[in-house]
Amino acid sequence: MRRSYGLNPQPHREKCFLPSLEMDPCWLFLFFLLMARDGSCNQEEICSKSMINSCSDCIRSGPFCVWCKKLNFTKPGEQEAVRCDTRATLLKNGCEDEDIISPENSMTKDKAEPLSDSFTQQKLIQLSPQKISLSLRPGHPETFRVSFKRVQGYPVDLYYLMDLSYSMKDDLKNIKELGAQLFAALKKFTEHAQIGFGAFVDKTVLPYTNTNEEKLQKPCDEDYQQCQAAFGYRHVLNLTSSEREFKKKVNQQFISGNLDPPEGSLDAMMQAAVCGDKIGWRNSSTRLIVLTTDAGFHMAGDGKLAGILTPNDEQCHMTDNLYVQSSHMDYPSVGQLATQLSKNNIQPIFAVTKEVVKVYQELSKMIPTSEVGVLSADSGNVVQLIERAYRRLSSKVTLTHGNLPNGVRVSYTPLCAKPGPSGENEGVCDDVPVAHEIAFNVTVTVDSCMTGESFTIRPLGIKDTLTVSLSTECDCKCPEQPTTDNTVCSGQGQVTCGICSCNDGYVGQFCNCAVGDKDEQSLRIHCHKPNSTECEGRGDCVCGRCQCHTTESGSNYYGKYCQCDDEHCEKFQNKLCGGNGKCICGKCECNPDYEGSACQCKKSSLSCLAEDGSECNGRGKCKCDRCECIEGYQRPRCLTCLSCPKPCRTKLNCIECLGFQSGPFKKNCTSSCGSIIHWSMVDQLNFTTKECEQKDSQDCWVKFKLEQLTGVDRFRAQILEKRDCPAPPSVVAIIAGSLASVALIGILLLMLIKVLLYFKDLKEYKKFENEKKKSKWAEADNPLFKGATTTVANPFFTGE
Repeated sequence: MRRSYGLNPQPHREKCFLPSLEMDPCWLFLFFLLMARDGSCNQEEICSKSMINSCSDCIRSGPFCVWCKKLNFTKPGEQEAVRCDTRATLLKNGCEDEDIISPENSMTKDKAEPLSDSFTQQKLIQLSPQKISLSLRPGHPETFRVSFKRVQGYPVDLYYLMDLSYSMKDDLKNIKELGAQLFAALKKFTEHAQIGFGAFVDKTVLPYTNTNEEKLQKPCDEDYQQCQAAFGYRHVLNLTSSEREFKKKVNQQFISGNLDPPEGSLDAMMQAAVCGDKIGWRNSSTRLIVLTTDAGFHMAGDGKLAGILTPNDEQCHMTDNLYVQSSHMDYPSVGQLATQLSKNNIQPIFAVTKEVVKVYQELSKMIPTSEVGVLSADSGNVVQLIERAYRRLSSKVTLTHGNLPNGVRVSYTPLCAKPGPSGENEGVCDDVPVAHEIAFNVTVTVDSCMTGESFTIRPLGIKDTLTVSLSTECDCKCPEQPTTDNTVCSGQGQVTCGICSCNDGYVGQFCNCAVGDKDEQSLRIHCHKPNSTECEGRGDCVCGRCQCHTTESGSNYYGKYCQCDDEHCEKFQNKLCGGNGKCICGKCECNPDYEGSACQCKKSSLSCLAEDGSECNGRGKCKCDRCECIEGYQRPRCLTCLSCPKPCRTKLNCIECLGFQSGPFKKNCTSSCGSIIHWSMVDQLNFTTKECEQKDSQDCWVKFKLEQLTGVDRFRAQILEKRDCPAPPSVVAIIAGSLASVALIGILLLMLIKVLLYFKDLKEYKKFENEKKKSKWAEADNPLFKGATTTVANPFFTGE
């Protein structure tokens, strides 16, 4: 077998604008003239082949690739991949039309019951066909027609979902009187109408509702007596055709209340959509939810304010007609709600006051087949609003699809009096009367091979669906070709799709290689280099050796792996190797007087010579009379290096070592400083280069000049004999200064202590003086005081 390797881009496709037939004839003529000139409407057929081993590989390569099964179609040395090309190319190359294999699309209508004329029929069919099977070739679109007709008198289920927060108390009074009008309005469209009723407020947790026990039981104002306990969502009445039952249940409802303006309307709509058995939705009916409110809505993420982190699971949680997970589960997102409404064929009508109409108009854009109407302050116009919204919804038909398999594209073209724009997501017809049949052209394209895939197409808001089953034509159904020539496959195989299908134990284009018990892969491993393709995609692996193909010009590829050819070398002036050499195995070998990758220039070095006669100053090579400098050095002659480190700093240690026998290189100066070829000690620097002034290891300033010689890192140096070194410090002065400083500091400390003691004594003395002034001394004698002097009389003394 033969293989072809290459890139496999998708074929280029152009969309062509076609003018209306009603266009002015002059403009129409000009349009087609321009199209004919630039070919804007012509789609070029391209077959980009990759890894072609068989007819099936060819068909998978691109939408315009076809296979020629003609015997002996390939020439000696050609690969079997030449059988794979566009139809025009194969016919041009000699393949007969009957020998060309090109799988075609096919469609089968598995179920196509006719559309119903009226509701009186036992089985209602509004969309036809109901099931089709498509077998498509990747890249080949297939178009089929889908018909739709809305049945006259088709049943309507209307579920009235009302906000019962305190601000809606006037609206509730009016709704209790509008039951008969609602039924009368629906009977204008059908005799089979049902109405249900539900109510909502908000989650019964802070910060949405006051959780005080008394406020939970009576959340309204104290002077408002008819008030029911706070709740999230309550289903009040199943869908019924009884006006009496509707009026009875609605009259039993009372207003409730909450704290914040946004309400839990998305919670209520989600439960009404997913709890179909509890609401009572019929299988064959137009399903409507009429939401009436004067406030905005909470959505997914708002539950975090109340510590509710569990996301909405889109499941029914109704117990005794009450949404029991209201306080435990977050609000649904708009996307979740739109998905469930669409899945259950429910069309919402938002009847809201003018204060929030813009909010719900934005919401309506994200929910297909929904309408918004402005509600009066007391809901008095709700019946007229519902009637207008239903007319708009029922007169608009939108055909769309569910989730598509990967690699599948679907587009719609409406065929009706007022079509919307053609698109890849949906087809729209506006102002469609009841019982009027319309159609859509649906185009399906697959981009890759697949089996067992399917998707559904349906009108939004209608239960009827069309199931499309997909399979792909990616293989060639080729029978064994009878041939009287038993040598075509060496007697060891059969001809299938024009090429040999070998028996076990034989391989090769003509089954002429016997592998015996060996594995074919063990032979093929000898036909490719590591991390490369087999025979470089330029030959066939036959019995473990590459048999190289011929090139487009008729010469041969060569080399062990067919890696060489003499046609793909670099060109100069559109000549291979500039006409000045030979192409050998992809590289140019130039004539003696030429050089360059494409032999584009004569050998010369005049422009590369420096002033000293060296080539590129020894810092590069001269090629094509131009210096190719080593990294960092600049053309034209590699004289300067802008990115190299400055030699004043890098050569300082060598300058110190050579000139003053000191520094880090003192012990091995000769070996470490070989880059400085010549140096001299001078009393005056006279080189024309920049003067360097650096501080050496002894803190002396050294002045020197460097002159770069031919080559890399080769210098000549002049060193100034005298260094500028700082004078050594005076030891005596340092010691004397230190002693004087210590003595001075000691004296200052003593003086400071003396001052502190003085101020402390002064403070104590003043305190004593103040206390002394406050004392009051008495002048009277103390009766308890006894003097220290005692007088004793001598009894024997006579006084004489």
